Amino acid sequence: MQLFYYPNLDNSTTQFVFTPEESHHIVKVLRKKENDDLLITNGKGYLFEAKILLADAKKCKAQITSTTKKHRKMYWFHLVVAPTKSNDRFEWFLEKATEIGVDEITPIICERSERKIVKPERMEKVLQSAMKQSMQAYLPKLNPAVTYNEFIDQERKGLLFIAHCEEDEKLELKRCVAPDKDITILIGPEGDFSRHEIDKAYKKGFLPVSLGKNRLRTETAAIVACTTVNLINNG
Repeated sequence: MQLFYYPNLDNSTTQFVFTPEESHHIVKVLRKKENDDLLITNGKGYLFEAKILLADAKKCKAQITSTTKKHRKMYWFHLVVAPTKSNDRFEWFLEKATEIGVDEITPIICERSERKIVKPERMEKVLQSAMKQSMQAYLPKLNPAVTYNEFIDQERKGLLFIAHCEEDEKLELKRCVAPDKDITILIGPEGDFSRHEIDKAYKKGFLPVSLGKNRLRTETAAIVACTTVNLINNG
């Protein structure tokens, strides 16, 4: 069954009307009719089963028939990634990270970043689509883009790692991740973090990690990190 997203639902909702865009998709594209069943999430952990009361392409109305609360996993995974020069590549990362499993994403603008402007509206749509496609009940939290210094100056808890290309001594990420522990990982731009940025991260408690022997593109490194964290926690 296809999953739909409606953020304003909660466990007290009995009936609601979809947005015109979603109503058109349900009625005209999917050809749903009265009394057809739908599965919906609010992106906050709830799954709702609903029945169509009015199959109107502009205001499809539905009634909730059952509600289920999905519990979060035991850890919080935060990926902090410099936007790539190509929008498509960064959107690919957002999509795949959501499918694999990530809780929070922060775009950071670094000294060597080639792209310093991001469009959060488009990024939100990518996350929503990936959440629905992968049948998840939680929408990853997308933070506004911040500069590297703005991010690194904030206090952080849990396991803190930075993946960079300098020849510093590093540990393999897979040997550093502990199950059910909150984790934050920094991934730099195509030109890598500057030496100043790396040293500043060390002072803030971030440990250098390796994602393998090959040099990876930004979006590939982020997906390798995402996959590693999820394998350790769900293996």
